[in-house]
Amino acid sequence: MVKLAIDVMGGDYSPSEQVKGVIDAMKKADDLSVVLFGDEAAIKAELAQYTYDESKVSVVHADEVISGEEVPTKAIKTKKNSSMVMAYEAVKAGEVDGMVSSGSTGALLAGGILKLGRIKGISRPALCPSVPNGKGKITLVCDSGANIDCKPINFVHFAIMATAYARASGIENPTCGLLNNGTEDHKGDAVHQEANAILKEVKSINYVGNVEGRAIMLGDVDIVVCDGYTGNMAIKGVEGCAKAIGNTMKKSFKKNLWNKLRALLVKDIIDDIKGGMDYEAVGGAIFVGFPKPIVKAHGNSKAKGFSACIMQAVKAVHGDMVGNINKMLETMDTDVPVQE
Repeated sequence: MVKLAIDVMGGDYSPSEQVKGVIDAMKKADDLSVVLFGDEAAIKAELAQYTYDESKVSVVHADEVISGEEVPTKAIKTKKNSSMVMAYEAVKAGEVDGMVSSGSTGALLAGGILKLGRIKGISRPALCPSVPNGKGKITLVCDSGANIDCKPINFVHFAIMATAYARASGIENPTCGLLNNGTEDHKGDAVHQEANAILKEVKSINYVGNVEGRAIMLGDVDIVVCDGYTGNMAIKGVEGCAKAIGNTMKKSFKKNLWNKLRALLVKDIIDDIKGGMDYEAVGGAIFVGFPKPIVKAHGNSKAKGFSACIMQAVKAVHGDMVGNINKMLETMDTDVPVQE
């Protein structure tokens, strides 16, 4: 049985879409039970709309919510009755196997560091989202916002953690590349050149070398490793490009009656393309580097996306992501440092 703490109050559509997502996830995972943290009355009112196994759902009242405008560390330290902090306390106490939240990314990261700490041997936790690619699969981007300035060892740890997550998600031997401004070994600054050299020596990952930004959408590798500043800009650029293409197609098809008729003829193709690029379907981003899986759902997630995030956490638990990270750290060559 997988038991997860769910912060249902952090998103734009809380708690209705979060509760709906929970119910959907429970239909997909028979062994899932949940503890919902938030406004008890509001949560129970939403639950009353559905039929579900009540023995697998419990509600813990939290009368505070951490907003995106608050200073993350201060909010975690002062809002002890918030849904996010109380969910973290359940993770820390070992009452649950992981956690899912649509709340503030900064607060979720700060909470993980303050409440759980890092996996021993990991220099920094990282945010690892799944990006739909042109092959109809996903590309993991690690890091995408948690760490701005990185040292070579940070990139090594990102690669190890993302590899463990990819394996837990069903990718048997995931390929991994370092995001750079060219594929040659001499490309990039001194930090990236050193990171590239070290990554080549890590036997527990399937490292293929430097990759360019287009690898994310083309699906050239399963994992793209980068610093959080570059990774965040890359995935936001991808999202913006996808929306721009979608809007351009929509305007073109609505231009006149003839275009509308042609759109009907290729509707199945358009639907396939939209389905393959659906961010909601792949879920959110998992924080790797903490001793339990912590999944960050988009703040504007609807039920479909939130359900996908819960399934990400379920897969991470089933696939023993944290255990595999520890094993990979243990088997890493002795000449590769494991601390900053």
